[in-house]
Amino acid sequence: MRLLVVTSQFPLAGEPTRGRPIHQTLRELARLATVRVLSPVARYPRWAQPASYLYHAPDPRQPVTELDAAWPTYPALPALTRPFNGWLCARAIAAEARAFAPDLILSYWLYPDAFGAQRVARRLGVPFVAGARGSDIRVRDAISRRLTVPVVRGADRLLVVSADLGRLAVADYGADPARVRVIANGCDAAIFHRRDRARARAALGVAADAELVLYVGRLVAEKGLRELAEAMRSLRRTRPRAEWVLVGDGPLQAEFAALAADPSSGLRLAGVQAAPQVAEWMAACDLLALPSYSEGHPNVLVEALACGRPVVSTPVGGVPEVVDASCAVLVPPRDARRWPMRSPPCSTATGTRPPCRSGFRAAGTRSPPTRLPSAAKRSPRAAPPPDRRSKRPCAESPDSWGTRNAPSRRARRWRR
Repeated sequence: MRLLVVTSQFPLAGEPTRGRPIHQTLRELARLATVRVLSPVARYPRWAQPASYLYHAPDPRQPVTELDAAWPTYPALPALTRPFNGWLCARAIAAEARAFAPDLILSYWLYPDAFGAQRVARRLGVPFVAGARGSDIRVRDAISRRLTVPVVRGADRLLVVSADLGRLAVADYGADPARVRVIANGCDAAIFHRRDRARARAALGVAADAELVLYVGRLVAEKGLRELAEAMRSLRRTRPRAEWVLVGDGPLQAEFAALAADPSSGLRLAGVQAAPQVAEWMAACDLLALPSYSEGHPNVLVEALACGRPVVSTPVGGVPEVVDASCAVLVPPRDARRWPMRSPPCSTATGTRPPCRSGFRAAGTRSPPTRLPSAAKRSPRAAPPPDRRSKRPCAESPDSWGTRNAPSRRARRWRR
């Protein structure tokens, strides 16, 4: 099979860790099919850079992946071209897509990437699969939301990373539940696994008696980092050995760099790190913090569990599908006063205890993806099905809901 993947959530020059979960998935798919990746990049003029993220221009001369990939660009202006970015994306990828002659097009990130990929798939007469990650389906602005609807409804399959996003796609966007599949994020168990904490701290220059809180991700307000800063200030008044590390970069980089310059903050900025270095930081920490306002299926939590580290997070999106009371404390988002900076029950001093999510099993076991029940379409406000969570945070979700709907006409034609 010749599989064309269209996604902006993919490594590029200046941001080699971008879209790491997707990159990991595509590397595995490349073992089963002939995969080519088109990663469209919006090209902004110097005088109109976006404020919501750090813009990096693609540079094909800097290798960032072993996959067959290209980074076509299209012109854009912040906010102004948003209604047209889907069409501009389609035009940017059309020639390369036609030359590759795919049997199927898969696109992660619903707008503008999947919008453009869907138009190209229709022109080529090939099946189209869309993948929603989280914030691309929890759209805030009305324009992007309206343009996301035809992608969600028209895809031959809609892949989501959590059951929560699947219910959202059905209830808010009118997705056909028979076409929705839940495939949770996985992790590379060869990299993320239990290791000696003392050795990791020595390698990273962390004091042996420090109480270390780790955050890994983009430095943006929506991740609750200002609330985390407030909580750490409060914590250090009574626990002066408490320290915290931010791994990643983003628009709040300068703000937190100024905070880290004050030794009394206990903050250290580690910058963007490759997966092995992230795993080293997880080994060194006492707990991982993820105070997000919304999430899809946060890969960093899966990796923390694989490293045997407890979590303090918020019960948003797919977070409760990843962690439970055996390994996490979940607190309301946007409320630093409710953040109990203490380790959940499975925290240990040595870091040698097994992964703490109840039912956690070794990675590598495969099972079919979850299907959404047909009742979700008939009654969007109905209570969700019984929680039969995956016992393998590092593998796909099991087919635990059991309801199997007849495939659509297009899906039957695709299967043939």
